[in-house]
Amino acid sequence: MSILNHIRGISDKDKATAIKTLIDQSTPDFDFFLLVILAVLMATFGLIENNTAVVIGSMLIAPVLFPVLSLSLSIVMSDFPLIGRATGTLAKALVIGVVAALVVALLFGQNLVTDEILIRTQPTLLSVAIAIVAGLAVAYSSARPNLSSSLVGIAVSVALIPPIAVIGIGLAYVRIDIVSGAIAFLLVNIIGIVFASMLVFSLMNLYVKRHIAEAAATSADKKKIDEEKRLEKVIEHDTGVKSSS
Repeated sequence: MSILNHIRGISDKDKATAIKTLIDQSTPDFDFFLLVILAVLMATFGLIENNTAVVIGSMLIAPVLFPVLSLSLSIVMSDFPLIGRATGTLAKALVIGVVAALVVALLFGQNLVTDEILIRTQPTLLSVAIAIVAGLAVAYSSARPNLSSSLVGIAVSVALIPPIAVIGIGLAYVRIDIVSGAIAFLLVNIIGIVFASMLVFSLMNLYVKRHIAEAAATSADKKKIDEEKRLEKVIEHDTGVKSSS
């Protein structure tokens, strides 16, 4: 009972900060997709080279965990626009990541199936347990400012980026068994995180903070649009200067 009270006793300020962070970090902007591409590229190189350290390094820079948590949050709030926003961001990240891995595998792969690749094609009950525990941990840590540094370690444990890379590698090698196994592995992780984090967010009563999530999404999307317009103006200005010169 004391554990439940502790979870429910998180301050409104920390809850609001957690919601804003999850929404902001899952905004489908240039920075988000750039980090996804870089993480997948690093993971693909590590998988092909069978280099565990490189694969782990790729997980440290990947932001894919945030749209997954944002999806959990929006489901708890029964907010369909936010569900669509999180799902869209996650889907785009998956497609971009698979394409990036496919290109790298075609250029540098030698049709060698390393141990690091095989590990991400064999989901087990232990994989489900790890995903659930990680989901509980990351959801709780996200609402605790003093535990935010733990998100890095949790991102490594759930390993969302490597299976995305393996899907691309499998497509490049034309190995349906690798592709299907990696998809299953990825889905196990995502589903485990979503359900576990939904439980924690429900216990935190975050569903009553729907207005904060909607305001944060509106603000983040507006900021993204303003940034895109600013870049367009810069490009138009530079192009005009070059053409006149």
